[in-house]
Amino acid sequence: MHYVTPDLCDAYPDLVEVVEPLFSNLGGRGSFGGEIVTIKCFEDNSLVKEEVEKPGEGKVMVVDAGGSFRCAMLGDMLAEKAVQNGWEGVIMYGCIRDVDVIADLDLGVQALGTHPKKSEKKGVGEYQVAVSFGGVTFVPGDYVYADNNGIIVSPEPLAMPQD
Repeated sequence: MHYVTPDLCDAYPDLVEVVEPLFSNLGGRGSFGGEIVTIKCFEDNSLVKEEVEKPGEGKVMVVDAGGSFRCAMLGDMLAEKAVQNGWEGVIMYGCIRDVDVIADLDLGVQALGTHPKKSEKKGVGEYQVAVSFGGVTFVPGDYVYADNNGIIVSPEPLAMPQD
């Protein structure tokens, strides 16, 4: 589905919260949205690797990587696995790598930036906890929508308004 966040903001002004404009749209999908699944981790993408192995239809992985600019928390292999398992997208409060490959995948990806170094793999992190960044709290089971205009969250699913 194609989402336009300004139209969603106009149609649902009392429901949506807008994330501060910190992110770049780096994936192959110009827009994406779905139910929030959260991971909180810092410079260790072990839980991201575990999560992309699971079915992700209708879901967006929101990763609070602490805003780190010291390594990448998502690369081409994990992004390809996310596509294979039907994930709608990934919002990375941190960096990704292999951006040329990820830009060609049918996956929405927004991140703070890029970094060529991979992360550690120590199995450290939290799954399905509320995470806050960009002035918004992302709650598992709520909904997130993203496009080139920005990222918005809602406690319930939103339908694109009809013209």
